[in-house]
Amino acid sequence: MAATRTENGVAVGMGGQMRSTTGPNMLRVNAPTMMPQSKGPMPMSASALQSASMHGGSQAQNPGAGSGVKPGDDWKAGLKLPPKDRRVKTSDVTATKGNEFEDYCLKRELLMGIFEKGWEKPSPIQEESIPIALSGRDILARAKNGTGKSGAYLIPLLERLDMKKPYIQALTIVPTRELALQTSQICIELSKHMGGVKVMATTGGTNLRDDILRLDETVHVIIATPGRILDLINKGLAKVDAVQMIVLDEADKLLSQDFVQMLDDIIRAMPRNRQILLYSATFPLSVQKFMNRHLQKPYEINLMEELTLKGITQFYAYVNERQKVHCLNTLFSKLQINQSIIFCNSTQRVELLAKKITQLGYSCFYIHAKMKQEHRNRVFHDFRRGECRNLVCSDLFTRGIDIQAVNVVINFDFPKNAETYLHRIGRSGRYGHLGLAINLITYEDRFNLKGIEEQLGTEIKPIPGTIDKSLYVAEFHSEPDEGGSTQQPAQQQPPSQQQP
Repeated sequence: MAATRTENGVAVGMGGQMRSTTGPNMLRVNAPTMMPQSKGPMPMSASALQSASMHGGSQAQNPGAGSGVKPGDDWKAGLKLPPKDRRVKTSDVTATKGNEFEDYCLKRELLMGIFEKGWEKPSPIQEESIPIALSGRDILARAKNGTGKSGAYLIPLLERLDMKKPYIQALTIVPTRELALQTSQICIELSKHMGGVKVMATTGGTNLRDDILRLDETVHVIIATPGRILDLINKGLAKVDAVQMIVLDEADKLLSQDFVQMLDDIIRAMPRNRQILLYSATFPLSVQKFMNRHLQKPYEINLMEELTLKGITQFYAYVNERQKVHCLNTLFSKLQINQSIIFCNSTQRVELLAKKITQLGYSCFYIHAKMKQEHRNRVFHDFRRGECRNLVCSDLFTRGIDIQAVNVVINFDFPKNAETYLHRIGRSGRYGHLGLAINLITYEDRFNLKGIEEQLGTEIKPIPGTIDKSLYVAEFHSEPDEGGSTQQPAQQQPPSQQQP
């Protein structure tokens, strides 16, 4: 964005500022214990995202401004690096060829953003994807949830931007509003030293007028949900005739019956020499058909020898429907939960369960697709900031949402298909870390349980009386810090033990 006004910001059509106050569609009880801080940098709040669009995310037109880096200096010495993440990681992200980000001849200003984001070395999907994407070739990439797919396409996307050209050059399409906001935030953080990359996030359910005003100014990158960007294209507001790169993240969902016609229409509005990158954890037949229509000799990447993340331990508890809340209460009292996401199969059950958890005395938010967008935004960002320990949600939250502090996922209602199960449990164990998935199974769920195990080639074990903390609690599988010790988070206590 302009050096004096809106550098490196994100424009989100929210129709007003979001605040961290409790709204009518959000249940919340203050956390009974102090929320432990996550190892990595905390994400921007919703208000901070809006502030970025107003005041900018970088310091100056000058690359590296504010970092103290001058020509000839050791530029790495001037970086503001986050605390080192000392948690042990699984081979999902460590089984690399040993490449460094500097091996890809990236702009120094982009490298500065990568390192200040806390990304030390490329993950396997980034190693495979970045050099091919930089060459301009179409990509069909399949990799597990939480292994760095966002970086695999955002890094080459930003590297290929021409800052002198004041028009839209790249488009990233995602299936949900929350994922659009999260991806735009990552893009802003990576590009903060690049001298004013202008990023716009636009989603359905927000004020179209805000998008119109934003598109009157220069925009380099748009991150959008399908319906909204197609609407902007059809109205002649988003000029995409010079877009050089299109990314479909969570491509299997985008190419389902709900969205595939929109995606076809969007692609047809693009220039014929555009580059298309498809990323997902699963690739159904719809993806193959789309590839045949629109991709030109794509480079195929498949890092899915097994479907589930190595770091996620999966258990089931066999219960009657009326025992589920009691079982959940027992889990809260026994597990050392940093943050948890609890899934239900309907929006009505989400609200009912959130009310029950609140009545039990535990800190709880809820989120689902039928909530007003402003309330969804507030819940999402407050939960990311660690203001609440537990989040009850529908399958809205199964796609791409990356919250590093989540170490436990609970399927209060067991999903009916393997794809949904895979995406749900992938909310824990992000980027090679360890996590726990617990499934409450009724008599009616027994065949789904067996079918999902067979389809995913995984084992879901009966829950033991005591769960080893080294399976999911970071402090029990971390390298010691410089002082030779690790700090353990406060355990979520049952109501009888909670402090007033």
